[in-house]
Amino acid sequence: MQEETRDSMMIGNEPAAVEEVREELLARASVPPRLTKEETDRRRAENELVLQATPHSLWYYSWRRLKRNRLAMAGLVITLILIIVAVFASELAPFDPDMQVLEYSTEPIGFHGNVLLTKSQVDLSQTIPIPIGEYRIQNNRVIYTTDDGRDKSIALSLLAGNRESDWHKTPIYYFGTDRYGRDVLSRLMYGARVSLTVAFFAELCSLVIGVLLGSIAGFYRGWVDDGIMWFTNVVWSIPSLLLIIAFSIALGLGMWQTIVAIGITEWVDMARIVRGQFFALRETEYVEATKALGLKNMRTIFRHILPNSLGPIIVIATAGFANAIIYEASLSFLGLGVQPPTSTWGQMIHDGYGFIAAGSNWGLTLFPALAIMLAVFAFNLFGDGLRDAFDPKLKR
Repeated sequence: MQEETRDSMMIGNEPAAVEEVREELLARASVPPRLTKEETDRRRAENELVLQATPHSLWYYSWRRLKRNRLAMAGLVITLILIIVAVFASELAPFDPDMQVLEYSTEPIGFHGNVLLTKSQVDLSQTIPIPIGEYRIQNNRVIYTTDDGRDKSIALSLLAGNRESDWHKTPIYYFGTDRYGRDVLSRLMYGARVSLTVAFFAELCSLVIGVLLGSIAGFYRGWVDDGIMWFTNVVWSIPSLLLIIAFSIALGLGMWQTIVAIGITEWVDMARIVRGQFFALRETEYVEATKALGLKNMRTIFRHILPNSLGPIIVIATAGFANAIIYEASLSFLGLGVQPPTSTWGQMIHDGYGFIAAGSNWGLTLFPALAIMLAVFAFNLFGDGLRDAFDPKLKR
């Protein structure tokens, strides 16, 4: 009987004992574990390094993250190479991009020419090439054989330069020639100058419009935001290429007309991004402080909110740069962009795509198409890297 009573008491007290053990385990878990001397010294040294480290700006840490991104750095390197080629095209190009040698029409890749350079009677700084087979100097004249086998002569005084090496050249057309006998490589280099120039100024134009409208809509909200976003959605609903074509026809054909047509069309994405950034930053403490200090709205917008939105703006501008290159090439391909004889990648594709069906001179279309692809790919890689670099949530 006593044993049954004792068993019933133990069963009755079991919940209390379990709760007591549970509380003890929780108390032990809340006590931090004891660290060894080596671990304590290591953590103390790390804390001292953190305290002694010089604080840096967002740009510094963004650049560190960007350098770790190999694809983004590859895009940056390709972009810099394209910029160098575009700026120094006149020094790097082996030929004048508009120089025509009709006898060398649609020559293959790596073709070796043989020409005499004569002085231009119109512009003394220019030279005119004469394709030849063989030549010899006789008295004060040069006797040469043309491609069709006829013998002709020309006075030495009419040749460019005083030495034989000045007026006789054997040029190499590394990428071949087009149907007018123009060097494809030289036209590609000058085409990079046109494409990057149009893309830069067009994106600058869209940047100004998009930032201005997006910041006003995001800051003032209300009916101002409704009106701007209604107009933005109307522009956004129209296919960009069709709108650019319409503006190109209305403004005329040429480089600056192309820049304006692309610039006043491609601001929609920029405006939406900036508006979203202003929505997020408008209620922050430092913006409320500017209101309490009585600062004007324009100063708050452009001196305090806009600088904190530069990360997304730079990223979207980089992507817009790539789009502008595609739009410029599309307009040139359709004959509505920069007009001949100015060298553009889109115009080169238009001039050479007919040879693909004939199964010859495929480089006339392939090389400018590869140039467009490489430029767009590089800017997109760089833009993706910038997006990750400016994201403060990423630790790498």
